[in-house]
Amino acid sequence: MTTTVETRAQILAAGKMALLDSGYAGLSTRRVAEVAGVPLSQIHYHFGSRQNLVLAVLEEENAMLLQRQARLYGTEMPLWRQWEQACDFLEEDLRSGYVRVLQEMTAAGWSDKEIAAAVRHNLTGWFELLSGTISNVAPRFGDLGSFTAAELAVLVGAAFFGIEMMILLGFEESALPCRSALRSIGFLLRTQEERGAR
Repeated sequence: MTTTVETRAQILAAGKMALLDSGYAGLSTRRVAEVAGVPLSQIHYHFGSRQNLVLAVLEEENAMLLQRQARLYGTEMPLWRQWEQACDFLEEDLRSGYVRVLQEMTAAGWSDKEIAAAVRHNLTGWFELLSGTISNVAPRFGDLGSFTAAELAVLVGAAFFGIEMMILLGFEESALPCRSALRSIGFLLRTQEERGAR
């Protein structure tokens, strides 16, 4: 017999698959129920609505990836290596569908205040993690100039978020070097970090 926790997990997994197949606008709770192998009433019991289901998918994925990122930034490896690893994680997150889920819900949030609030909540965790990381590594680089750690976190987060959107839109590396531009920042960080170590 399937437990409540298992049923909820099945629905979340099916919701993510359906979202990746159809996008948020085309998502059907009936289709999610079919994929999950549960009655439609179970979706309403666990989540109440299609919107709540998709926001739960985003929340679960986001929390898992934030923990992964916090572990990375909690290591003693040089920041430029952490940057390279973050770029590798971006590729994983594109393959897993997380980036698509995030961008779908971001677009939906432009016309729905409740969705916008949920997306902002999830993104705030990333900006707070980045801000804390920048504060921790700043002594290795010396003065941050006129930037605060929070301001640099906004720029870093926005760079990743924008590159994600461009990749999902189909910009190819040969036409617009999105991925390599992001990775090249690691070279700048390495130069600065090694200069500061001398």
